[in-house]
Amino acid sequence: MKKIIKTKNAPAPIGPYNQAILSGNILYVSGQIAINPMTGELETEDLAAETKLVMENLKAILAEAEMDFDNVIKTSIFISDMNNFGKINEVYGSYFDTETAPARETVEVANLPKFVNVEISAIAVKS
Repeated sequence: MKKIIKTKNAPAPIGPYNQAILSGNILYVSGQIAINPMTGELETEDLAAETKLVMENLKAILAEAEMDFDNVIKTSIFISDMNNFGKINEVYGSYFDTETAPARETVEVANLPKFVNVEISAIAVKS
């Protein structure tokens, strides 16, 4: 059975999907972009701040499911320009302990929703 996870502390979906789905003890978090949940506005002027907002949106969804970044076992990072990898990785890495960081892939894509620079999704497991 699946449970829909929704929080006002992360942006509302911009299409026919949910912020996250909890199935058993596994949480599947949809890709998050830098939409400020309080204003509904994109914040993409500064790449580090954009990435931080993406991670904060993920954090809010994890919290709604009573989890945190320690529960994350896999992430997928989609970026519009691989030259931005270092900056994105620096912010992303600050949310994880290096020793227990999740598996992940980082992929450069031609375009992302709303033409943002970074989108990150996650899978987490509740112990």
